[in-house]
Amino acid sequence: MTEFSLELNEDQLQIQKWVHDFAENVMRPEAHEWDEREETPWPIIKEAAKIGLYSFDFVANCFLDPTGLLMALVNEEMSWGDAGIALAIFGSTLAVAGIYANGTPEQQGEWIPQCFGTPDDVKLAAFGVSEPDAGSDVSSLKSRAVYDEAKDEWVLNGTKTWITNGGIANTHVVVVSVDPELGSRGHASFIVPEGTPGISQGQKFKKMGIRASHTAEVVLDDCRVPGRCLLGGKEKLDERLARAREGKRTSTQAAMATFEGSRPFVGAQAVGIARAAYEYALEYAKERKQFKRAIVENQAIAFKLADMKTHIDAARLLCWRAAWMARTGKKFESGEGSQSKLFAGETAVWVTEQAIQILGGYGYVREYPVERWHRDAKIYTIFEGTSEIQRLVIARAISGVHVK
Repeated sequence: MTEFSLELNEDQLQIQKWVHDFAENVMRPEAHEWDEREETPWPIIKEAAKIGLYSFDFVANCFLDPTGLLMALVNEEMSWGDAGIALAIFGSTLAVAGIYANGTPEQQGEWIPQCFGTPDDVKLAAFGVSEPDAGSDVSSLKSRAVYDEAKDEWVLNGTKTWITNGGIANTHVVVVSVDPELGSRGHASFIVPEGTPGISQGQKFKKMGIRASHTAEVVLDDCRVPGRCLLGGKEKLDERLARAREGKRTSTQAAMATFEGSRPFVGAQAVGIARAAYEYALEYAKERKQFKRAIVENQAIAFKLADMKTHIDAARLLCWRAAWMARTGKKFESGEGSQSKLFAGETAVWVTEQAIQILGGYGYVREYPVERWHRDAKIYTIFEGTSEIQRLVIARAISGVHVK
């Protein structure tokens, strides 16, 4: 058992600095350009792959950290560099989390490395749950998987939306319904390998923020995948469906298993954005003079900065706690994963807004980065479970009541 400690070890500190240097020297100088272009920053992804930052080995090393904190550290530093580029680089890890949460050891060994490829042949992966009529309400998925026993194939049909790397990914992991009458208990996760006929990109979305990250619809049209692409295998699925039909308790839903494990790391991304805005605003307040003195000498500004720093540190601690609990097998009794994502996401929105206020007119123009950070921050109260859904999860956990 790994005891909790707020003191980072030497390996963690070295990796944190290595990632920070990449964020500072490679990502930040290019952040404005890729935000304006609204395109996937392939040169930066390839540079990350070249140094081993975007790789199966590195991500595995992060997830295997016995404290659970390393992935949170990495996500914070990357989003401190630029959240859009960070999601372009690490968007594949959500698919990895889906495979890890729902796949057999053999499937994990086969498919997770394919989510990254190699430095000479970089690959991307995507994870698809949301649909045009099913966002927060994952029980309403209309996409279907029907088993063709004669060919040992699953036939997938439906449309996924808001998918990071959707359509441009080499490997897609999708959550679809195999038994609509069971609602969310009738879902299963499937791998759609590269080159599979019947999968295509639909609409690409033009977004308010994180614009260097590709977000699009994924259309499944009689998309056939081999039986081995059902994560967890058919025997396990049949057992789970049988229990559900009998009204017995089933294991964690396919989508929720993925999101629960990833929420502290998504929260850490929000912390990175908030920290970037706070640091910029602090330096600006020290240098900006009005009425013959630095504006930081005014309580109105200094107290604002004090609150920003306090909120950021509190958000980071919530993310670290949830990451540590998840890694050490401690049960989330009070929705701790949701707490971390909720507080960090709302902190990022609030802190970046305060940063704009401190910079005044300069905070509102694109020549300064704080307006981009504010635009980037907002998605953290929406994706991977809105703030309202996080509150619902927490409320149900602390009350034992099925709050609606």
